[in-house]
Amino acid sequence: MYRFVHYLVITVPICTLKQPVGEKMAVSNSECLIEGIHHLGLTVVDLPKAVSFFTDLLGYQKLGERPEYPAAFVSDGHNMLTLWQAKDPENCQPFNRHNNIGMHHFALKVADISTLNAVYEKLKNAGVEIEFAPEIMQSSGATHMMCAIPGGARIEFVAPKQ
Repeated sequence: MYRFVHYLVITVPICTLKQPVGEKMAVSNSECLIEGIHHLGLTVVDLPKAVSFFTDLLGYQKLGERPEYPAAFVSDGHNMLTLWQAKDPENCQPFNRHNNIGMHHFALKVADISTLNAVYEKLKNAGVEIEFAPEIMQSSGATHMMCAIPGGARIEFVAPKQ
């Protein structure tokens, strides 16, 4: 059994990206049938801590929950996340991008570098596991940072190139 089973439910047609990563990406509407990700589902080790990470630290709103799963739904008004409680967190294995199939990480866009730095400071001060502080992506000139939500799933924050 793996510690984190990440689900990204999306059907992707063949689309041509028109802009570099980190900038506003555009695709021709005639080529792509998908408007975006409806929601992202993450299995977490500790549901209350994961909900708190998103609501207390990032300002998401809790939309609801399903205690029988158990699961909670949070949103920032643009992105919705379904957080699922692992059934046996003590016997789960952490995700390893070299050996496991699944989501490597997910990235959330922030308005600018100032906001990215504010997110970094807030998460660092809250004791969140920071993988790396804000740095410039060599490929695009955007600035990003990476951390882990409680339980270890990786989340990236990206500010567009200034």
